[in-house]
Amino acid sequence: MIEAGAKIIQGETIAAIATAIVPQQGSVGIVRLSGTTAITIAQGLFQTSASWESHRILYGYITHPDTQQTIDEVLLLLMQSPRSYTREDVVEFHCHGGIMAVQQVLQLCIAQGARLAEPGEFTLRAFLNGRLDLTQAEGIADLVGAQSPQAAQAALAGIQGKLTKVIRHCRSRCLDVLAEVEARIDFADDLPPLDEGSIRLQLEDILAEVGQILSTAHQGELLRTGLKVAIVGQPNVGKSSLLNAWSRCDRAIVTALPGTTRDVVESQLVVGGIPVQVLDTAGIRDATDQVEQLGIERSQTAAQSADLVLLTLDGTLGWTGAEATLYNDIRHKPHILVVNKVDLGAPVNLPQFDAPMVETAAAQGQGIEDLENAILKIVQAGDVSAANLDLAINQRQAAALTRAHSSLQQVEATIEAQLPLDFWTIDLRDTIHALGEVTGEEMTESMLDEIFSRFCIGK
Repeated sequence: MIEAGAKIIQGETIAAIATAIVPQQGSVGIVRLSGTTAITIAQGLFQTSASWESHRILYGYITHPDTQQTIDEVLLLLMQSPRSYTREDVVEFHCHGGIMAVQQVLQLCIAQGARLAEPGEFTLRAFLNGRLDLTQAEGIADLVGAQSPQAAQAALAGIQGKLTKVIRHCRSRCLDVLAEVEARIDFADDLPPLDEGSIRLQLEDILAEVGQILSTAHQGELLRTGLKVAIVGQPNVGKSSLLNAWSRCDRAIVTALPGTTRDVVESQLVVGGIPVQVLDTAGIRDATDQVEQLGIERSQTAAQSADLVLLTLDGTLGWTGAEATLYNDIRHKPHILVVNKVDLGAPVNLPQFDAPMVETAAAQGQGIEDLENAILKIVQAGDVSAANLDLAINQRQAAALTRAHSSLQQVEATIEAQLPLDFWTIDLRDTIHALGEVTGEEMTESMLDEIFSRFCIGK
């Protein structure tokens, strides 16, 4: 990362494809340049009759500088420093989509002196050049990877600096407290005594604010990574029908023959703003068929790795020894008992235990809303709500804020123990450092490397 920072200071120009490239799909592909020679490179490749102006779209052709062969008909967007994403000169070629056009344009840019960008290097330059802070940069990555409208809104809140504003306010208040304490240490004879009561109140307010932000960590993780839900049960209880009814499409083959599902079938859904990966597993039973047995083994693995298990049974048969065996395997995990086929008769012989129970008629599409409500109740029982989310911190931010929260508590304990003021400053500085890590004001090169390596190359 030190090397990358040095290259930015030297103005080395980087280039990358900034859009997803899929054969025969996508009408437009973008090649992005950033750096001191971006405009020079573009002028050597782009032919147009229009005058070159910043923040204007120009129409023309990319031609090979040696052969003068036309490569593509493109639009060019020029953004001169500092009014650009990276605060450097930025040029974007908006080419025809697909593979060949953008690849050829990218190779020409590299041949003219640009370097292929590292993952996240455009956003890294934006951060190092003061265009973004670290929470905003991470918000961009979250927005690109958002799997639901709520996740996108939480990411957008990060980009807009809502988290930054709160963290910097807390950090500023800690700096004020530290300044007061250090002033009493250095100029004890010239200043009035420290108002310990006021300091305590300030620290309590900061501690409460940090704790409130920390409470969004689990919710933020759910919005980013989603919830993995496994549907398990005996063969022919309606697991595949449940998946099809829930996803509103025929994702799984449904027949009256037990053992039809031989492997784990996945479907991506959104429930109450939370991305949900639903796994329809093979019916678990003693099987002699080798293929079915492999499917059962995968089903058992899926059930153990899931965040939530839907133990599904045939309501006309009720609770049997097979369900009891399955329940013993998953009882340590969050689970819901799904009683299916209730349209064929009243459920019989159902167990009495604390887990939520939902009745469905999957083949008729009934009970899906009740199932989703039951899932959301389990999520909310963990103090998580997917609605009206304004801030949602990620794991890195949560780790830094946890350290800040702990250090603030230690300051309070130090004051309570009537220890000298020098001891107060130790944990106050730790708090300030941890809060600075969230926004990037306190950051090591290795941490930056880890964060931006998770970005896509064109971002």
